[in-house]
Amino acid sequence: MNGEDAPLKAGSLVELIDRLVDPLQPAPVSMRPETAGWAVLAVVLALALLFAAWRCWRHWRANAYRRAALAELGAAGDDPSAIAAILRRTALAAWPRGEVASLSGEAWLAFLDATGGRGAFAGGPGRAILAAPYRRDAAPMPELTALAARWIRRHRVRPSSRKGRATRAAQTPAEARS
Repeated sequence: MNGEDAPLKAGSLVELIDRLVDPLQPAPVSMRPETAGWAVLAVVLALALLFAAWRCWRHWRANAYRRAALAELGAAGDDPSAIAAILRRTALAAWPRGEVASLSGEAWLAFLDATGGRGAFAGGPGRAILAAPYRRDAAPMPELTALAARWIRRHRVRPSSRKGRATRAAQTPAEARS
């Protein structure tokens, strides 16, 4: 026996604890991905987020005319002649002038119904906008204001009508008048 196997001498517990060796700390875990697939996935996700943010920004800019029209509608109150003018300017901001500017009477109401009015212009309170621009003392119509606000928020522009819209995307209805 080489002396190492000798029985431990009875000592205090403190002496025995002092003889203990601290365990080695493990190496820190790396947060770097170990395969290229994770890096590629991170790049693809970052590009997808950038694309989504760009699309949201474009959508927000393209609908600037809607926000401006809704603000004008709020300022107009329930005046049918002001509502008729706001609807006309909004349509001119969204569609090419050749499609909208010449519309009047029943054709104008049919256009509003076809693009988001769901029949409420030709067969409902929307009929008031036909004569409203020619009357000085038109009675206030809250239901017309609600209908116009719904149309401004929900009208859809057909893809074939979008030609030339990019230059008018940030144009407000007030700018479309000029």
